[in-house]
Amino acid sequence: MSRSGPTTNSLSCSGHKTTKIHLAADSRCRPLAFVLTPGQAGDAPAFLQVMARLRVPRPVGRPRVTPDVVLADKAYSSRAIRRHLRRRGIRAVIPQPADQAANRKRLGSHGGRPPAFDRDAYKRRNTVERCVNKLKQWRGLATRYDKTATIYLAGLHLAAIFIWSAR
Repeated sequence: MSRSGPTTNSLSCSGHKTTKIHLAADSRCRPLAFVLTPGQAGDAPAFLQVMARLRVPRPVGRPRVTPDVVLADKAYSSRAIRRHLRRRGIRAVIPQPADQAANRKRLGSHGGRPPAFDRDAYKRRNTVERCVNKLKQWRGLATRYDKTATIYLAGLHLAAIFIWSAR
């Protein structure tokens, strides 16, 4: 991301007709990367795929592959994801689910410290929800007329092109 450009990325999933859209968006509600998974699949395994496809455009030079901050919902809260982000030097703002917090407390001193969480930064996660709403304004994506995931993904990319070109 450029110095004057967006500084956050958000991750979210949206289920429709047994397909989930895992999405990374910038702070201007523009989609950066998509991954489709079956509706019954978990959210956390798709995180690494989304991060691998992430390319943040710059005015000059190659696109960045590491965002400054990742804002994600509770579905992406796991030790593996937090470790991956820490190794890459990316700040994670992911709330901890109640069951994980209870398990950590149950373990006592062996449970470790709770992960850092910035409530003010997490308030900006709505950008990804607004991005999903922009994508779903396209009727073909909202109603899911397409039978195959490949065609649906192509429609997502077309809608993303329209969102990027409108700015």
